[in-house]
Amino acid sequence: MKDKRARRNPKSVSQNKAPLLPSKYAQEEAIGEGFSGASFSGAVFNLSTTIVGAGIMALPATMKVLGLGPGLFAVVLAAFLTEKSIDMVGRASRAAKVGSYAGLMGDTFGPIGRALLQVCVVTNNLGVLIVYMIIIGDVLSGTTSADGIHHSGVVVGWFGEHLWTSRGSVLILSTILVLAPLCSLKRVDSLRYTSALSVALAVVFVVVTAGVAVMKLLEGSIDEPRMLPDITDQASFWKLFTVVPVLITAYVCHYSVHPIENELEDQSQMGSIVRTSLILCACVYMATSLFGFLLFGEKTLEDVLANFDSNLRVPFGALLCDVVRLSYVLHLMLVFPIIFFSLRLNLDGLLFPYAVPIASDARRFFAVTVGSMAFIFIGANFIPSIWDAFQFTGATAATCIGFIFPAAITIRDTRGIATKEDKVSSWFMMVLSMFTSMVAISSDIYTFSDGT
Repeated sequence: MKDKRARRNPKSVSQNKAPLLPSKYAQEEAIGEGFSGASFSGAVFNLSTTIVGAGIMALPATMKVLGLGPGLFAVVLAAFLTEKSIDMVGRASRAAKVGSYAGLMGDTFGPIGRALLQVCVVTNNLGVLIVYMIIIGDVLSGTTSADGIHHSGVVVGWFGEHLWTSRGSVLILSTILVLAPLCSLKRVDSLRYTSALSVALAVVFVVVTAGVAVMKLLEGSIDEPRMLPDITDQASFWKLFTVVPVLITAYVCHYSVHPIENELEDQSQMGSIVRTSLILCACVYMATSLFGFLLFGEKTLEDVLANFDSNLRVPFGALLCDVVRLSYVLHLMLVFPIIFFSLRLNLDGLLFPYAVPIASDARRFFAVTVGSMAFIFIGANFIPSIWDAFQFTGATAATCIGFIFPAAITIRDTRGIATKEDKVSSWFMMVLSMFTSMVAISSDIYTFSDGT
């Protein structure tokens, strides 16, 4: 009865849930009155922004590994499985009367389950945000690829090499002027306008890439894309599985679903919001994968943005390259606070599980925010490749968050709501996720030890 009253009455706070997000009432106490609830469009933009992050930059490289046919199919399959897993989590949460993913894990598996979920979210989000900062540095200041080719940055190209255009200086300025102010906001819905702008910037990237690819296709200057994977030996076969963590990371957004739903004016809309966001993001991903691979073919880099420092051999090619790179860097800067929001809440839940909501404690809010930002900044300066980061987070934390935990919750079914179809889907999801993750990790270890 107590759980039911807490669910129905927003003024009832259950401290033993240790949620990803404090209850609505606790939030309003800390943030202020006058918030009547988030809108459908605002929720779609916020969730879409969570999904369409840096993962899109690595998708053309997955086409290079899988070939265009299997690659596009994998993009659609990942979207379908993501929708299925989010639906599992949502139905189980409503049955358990909990308002967070961590609360659901705690209800199903106890305190250990809740803590494990929070560790995975913190690990995943730290890895993703480090990738964002790596890309921001690569695009603005430049990077050197594995084969020794230097790709100049936009700022260096415009103003030349100076102390203030170096990678470290660019990242510090970006953090102070853009990332830190946005990360200091205490409510997800406060980011709805920046989320809408970030989605628009992602669309700009896709439109320009598609336009250049179509133009070169009509000119006949694009080679026919490879439709199937190029399997020449055992190593190339196992390498196919390394794209799975990248695809999982590209779609995982489960940690943001509850925070967004908790702020909705009408929570019954959440299912439609998830489907709308996934359809939008799948279309953006397919277009990016198709046109990015068409444009660069076998020369596609792990971070396709780095390909745009070259001469595209089209009218205004240099300007278009700068537009593409800058639009996506701005997009990542606007996505950053959405991912950081869940990171901060879960990290705080791990460190201070029984404290008052972090939004109501200014000193703790400041300490967790600054500490997390410092860790991300340091990580971005020591991890050399976004593919490395995607492989680690995608094969471990993201796989658990996106598929293994939802499947385990459904299989255990403590509330007796799962259908036979749900359990079959859950077993398929769990076995597939665990197998592909183990193969991906093994393949990475083999590649690293082999020196290739």
